[in-house]
Amino acid sequence: MADWKFYLKNFEAYLKIEKSLSPNSVEAYLHDIQLLLRYLSFEKKEANPDILTLQDMEHFIAYLNDLGMSDRSQARIISGLKAFYKYLVIDDYIKEDPTTLLEGPKLSKKLPDTLSFEEIEQLIGALDVSKEENVRNKAMLETLYSSGLRVSELIGLQISHVYKDVGFIRVIGKGNKERLVPIGSEALKHIEIYTEHVRKKLPQYPKYSDVLFLNKRGTPISRVMVFIVIKNLAEKINLNKNISPHTFRHSFATHLIEGGADLRAVQQMLGHSSITTTEIYTHLDQQYLKESLSLHHPRYKHK
Repeated sequence: MADWKFYLKNFEAYLKIEKSLSPNSVEAYLHDIQLLLRYLSFEKKEANPDILTLQDMEHFIAYLNDLGMSDRSQARIISGLKAFYKYLVIDDYIKEDPTTLLEGPKLSKKLPDTLSFEEIEQLIGALDVSKEENVRNKAMLETLYSSGLRVSELIGLQISHVYKDVGFIRVIGKGNKERLVPIGSEALKHIEIYTEHVRKKLPQYPKYSDVLFLNKRGTPISRVMVFIVIKNLAEKINLNKNISPHTFRHSFATHLIEGGADLRAVQQMLGHSSITTTEIYTHLDQQYLKESLSLHHPRYKHK
């Protein structure tokens, strides 16, 4: 299988340079192909990518299923295989893609927990703002909920990208794509309190002079720290939900759509390239749908 090293090296370069994927995403794709190689080794099948058939792929997925791998993990690996073979076709290493008709398990969309507005208020209200780090944490959580940011976008937010006079922030999203997102007055108020009364006291480094959210050492706050802050708050108020920074983003979108916001507008604010990605946020629970019908549909209105 010596030639696999050549293919994998070029595939890695393709993912990094042409697709501009993050190191974690590149690693995940390469891991999927390594699983296929392990299977081929287990089966004692010496075969380069151009020799493998649809039947080989189906046997590989059946092998993963026998190992007890979840449907979701199988689907992700199939996606990785398809990406690899698509690249091989693009670069003319192969003529036919054996994964074209490869089907994965049917998945129901796994929806993250959503917080009600009251629960978000409870979480943020549980912060003891007599502690300076919680002044920062309050500004961070208000920003997360107010603008629906990804955690990577939050920790990369720059002071010069906060346009408080017009109520917008400039966000650097996936693939270095920029977008302008509205930010609420409450979030802006707490950003100002934090910058004026806490951030100014921190060690100042020219390198991080424009980074908004810093730790006590004066360096950018980490993704892990944002997770820890939220997990600790959930424990503090005995919130029995599995939540993360993404829960705030999900709640932001869900609350907007429940309030009647246009799906395209929400798509733009979230920075989704496809409207289908945004549609996961329209999972409105059955009770909400029932209430909407009873309030607005002529056949459901009580006489």
